[in-house]
Amino acid sequence: MSIIVKKYESSYLAETRNIWNEVVEDGVAFPQLDCLDAAGADAFFNEQTYTGIAVDTENDRVLGMYILHPNNVGRCGHIANASFAVSGRVRGLHIGEKLVCDCLEQARQNGFAIMQFNAVVDNNIHARHLYERLGFRDLGTIPGGFRMKDGHYEDIHVMYKTL
Repeated sequence: MSIIVKKYESSYLAETRNIWNEVVEDGVAFPQLDCLDAAGADAFFNEQTYTGIAVDTENDRVLGMYILHPNNVGRCGHIANASFAVSGRVRGLHIGEKLVCDCLEQARQNGFAIMQFNAVVDNNIHARHLYERLGFRDLGTIPGGFRMKDGHYEDIHVMYKTL
């Protein structure tokens, strides 16, 4: 398997949308409740500052993706935010790390000075460890800040990294 991370193109819509919707349907990481339809997904991915996709060059299949955008506006517009999704069939192969590293570089190239994650779910241990290994600091915990699909609440962490 040979993986590259590149800019999203509409020709990859179906696979990218499926990966995004898989995470939404899992209900354990993204705050969204509703899946994206084809037209909405393409618009959503294209309106971000940058949408990156991890592609297996051996078969041109999308394995994961991320969206990068401002965390806020105006005087806080230098702070970026991002969301990451990896297909369940390939989790554990360090694709998330490739996506996060590419995202940090794209954030720098797009003029952001800080990356902030507003809601890293406490039990998403693999993501938290990855972010910490890449130099993110945990600013604090919001008790019960995320409602899981089954209805119980998990704590969330606010994490940041200076770019």
